[in-house]
Order: sequence, then C-alpha cells, then structure tokens
Amino acid sequence: MAITDTSEHAVPADNGEVSLLIARQVEPGYEEVFESWARGILETAASFPDHLGYGLFRPAREGAPWFLVHRFRDQAALRRWQDSPERAGFFANCEGHHHTEIARRELHGMETWFAEPGTARPAPPRWKMAISSGLAIFPISLVGNAVLGPVLVDLHFVLRTAAFAAVFSTLMTYVAMPAVSRLLRPWLTSG
Repeated sequence: MAITDTSEHAVPADNGEVSLLIARQVEPGYEEVFESWARGILETAASFPDHLGYGLFRPAREGAPWFLVHRFRDQAALRRWQDSPERAGFFANCEGHHHTEIARRELHGMETWFAEPGTARPAPPRWKMAISSGLAIFPISLVGNAVLGPVLVDLHFVLRTAAFAAVFSTLMTYVAMPAVSRLLRPWLTSG
C-alpha cells in the first residue's frame, strides 16, 4: 500500500474553531479492534477543556480509509490535546492494531464546509468561499424571511433574530453549503 502525504496542511487560521480530520487505513480483519481504539481516543479527547465534539466515519467502500474528526474551540485547545500524556498513551498502546495514519488536516472556520474528505487539497481562496457562501445564504434568507417573517413578526426583536439565526445556520450547515460546494466544486478547485 502506498502512503499518501501525512504532513499537516493548514490554511491560514481565522482564530476560530479548529477541526482536525485524520484518515487512517485499517488492515482487513482488524476493523473491530481499530474501532474500539478509535472510540477510546475520541471519548478521551472529548473530556478535554474546549473540545467541541467528534466523529468516527467508517469507510465508504471496502479498503477505503476511516476518518476521525475532532473539533476544538481554538488552536490552543487542539495543542493541549495533541501534547497530552493521555493522547500519547493511546499511541503507545496501539501496537498490533494494524492501522496507519495516511492523512491529517486542520480545518479552520469556513474551510470545513469546503473540505473534500480523502484529499489533502487546501481550501479554496477566501474570496471564492465568500462568493459561495453568499450564493448559499441568499436563497435561505429570501425563503426564510418570506416564510418565517410573517409568523415571527410579533416576537420580540431579539427572539425573532435568534430564531432566524438558528434556522439559517442549520440550513447553511446541513443543506445549502454542502449543495453549493458540490455544485461549484470545479470552480472552487480551479487555479
């Protein structure tokens, strides 16, 4: 098996949240042992201050890598985890688990919407991310104001704004940005 680039590819940070995406190749027959190890390391990281969540993603097809995702409030929180004896202990005790890290990438801010799993390709330029985000925000704002505006008109300004923010951010994260980044992928990844 060829090892891909395992160096970190960080795009300039915006001092916000950091997501760490790790791809690990697991030898056939060792998936159960690896999954137990991965859940242990993810749950241990979750007990650290300013850890915001994690995910473990099984391969999309046989032979494809597993993905582990950690989210941290900021770079300092990620560094505390990376330098911790708890994390070191997991790697000291993974002998015989038959898994290898094949890629690692830190994602900052909006980059997480544009990351393509399985690649170490850097995020698009910020101006392209801004245009893509605007294209996603516009229809959500238009429909949201048309549908929710009349319903929420009697709510206090702060509550109405909170309702819009909750609905819009959810739709941006789970519907609009995945669709826009998929539709515009050729443009986003072009030089």
